[in-house]
Amino acid sequence: MNTYYFALASQKFLLEEEPMEEILRERTNYYLSHNQDIDFWLLPNADDLKKFGVSISNKMFSMPLAAIVSTNEQFIDWIKLRTVHVYTGHFIAEQFNVTI
Repeated sequence: MNTYYFALASQKFLLEEEPMEEILRERTNYYLSHNQDIDFWLLPNADDLKKFGVSISNKMFSMPLAAIVSTNEQFIDWIKLRTVHVYTGHFIAEQFNVTI
């Protein structure tokens, strides 16, 4: 079993208001240049997290949500510090696979 960490925010905030594309592109380039496997995923629709037992309450979040998922807890902590307006958490699963 693996632990996966996530940062959750509104789609508008995560995909439009923050320079997330640039952040993830830089992270991807860093991993590739250091021969590391990519250990993060951008989920444009965070409802996919429900498949892994993550409870997303509509009372808590009234907008469509997006998420960044990673096996690297420090990366998710950095995303939270960098963007501030995200909810973080984790889940345990055998494998993380969603169709994007």
